[in-house]
Amino acid sequence: MKRIVLTALLVITMAPGTQAATTEPAPLAIGQTFTLDSTHLGETRRINVYAPPGFEAAVGGADTTRLPVLYMPDGGLAEDFLHVAGLVQIGAINGTMRPFLLVGIENTQRRRDLTPPTTDERDLAIAPKVGGSAAFRAFLRDELMPVINARYRTTGETAIVGESLAGLFAVECFLLEPDLFDTVVAIDPSLWWNREDLVTRAADLLAARRGADGTLWLASSDQTDISAATAKLAAQVTGAGLPGVRCLYQPLPAETHMTIYHPAALQAFRAVLAPAAGN
Repeated sequence: MKRIVLTALLVITMAPGTQAATTEPAPLAIGQTFTLDSTHLGETRRINVYAPPGFEAAVGGADTTRLPVLYMPDGGLAEDFLHVAGLVQIGAINGTMRPFLLVGIENTQRRRDLTPPTTDERDLAIAPKVGGSAAFRAFLRDELMPVINARYRTTGETAIVGESLAGLFAVECFLLEPDLFDTVVAIDPSLWWNREDLVTRAADLLAARRGADGTLWLASSDQTDISAATAKLAAQVTGAGLPGVRCLYQPLPAETHMTIYHPAALQAFRAVLAPAAGN
């Protein structure tokens, strides 16, 4: 087990001719990181873990605190892990979000892992290999989740957050394996994939859903191909009228595909990961 570290530098404005007493820069720990060998993926994956302030005991020590788990693809330090960890941190501090253990999965071949199979030539051209979402989902279910539950004190509640292709993957989890996550947050999901195949099949997949409660929170930017497909999917989930299943859709036309993740995730966490009324 390693600690996630950042290098902290101190910058001081001083009068000419004076010298400040400083120490050497030291690593700044914000969480934990480890690697996991995956049979499903045939490679080693790096996993980054963050617990909000006051809940460090959830990852060790004598306290018995247990936390629900928020999983995120695109979870590398050079990807989206740090800014989502910031939302988890401030949400837990100010009480707008329940404390969650954040588990980020760092990418190796993003377009392989986050996409379903496709027959569209434009999709096939975006990467040497695509269509590996089933294997990535099996990695989460069979390999990563058992390790997280064994290593950390968890409640059994799970959520996933993803944007763009990671949002597409999150929607696919909601439709194809509804028992995997209690809450799915899909931001500007790339539902155009394979000629909107998931949207086309959504009604049949929802009709086949049996007994699995769940929440789907959707957001879309000003990108019209994504916003139209996302609105259509939201209408299908809502129209299915499934007991225990709810869908919330938040259009954010002032945001672009490049700017939507952080503001949308803030709204999503407040909407679907908020403390229970009265707490």
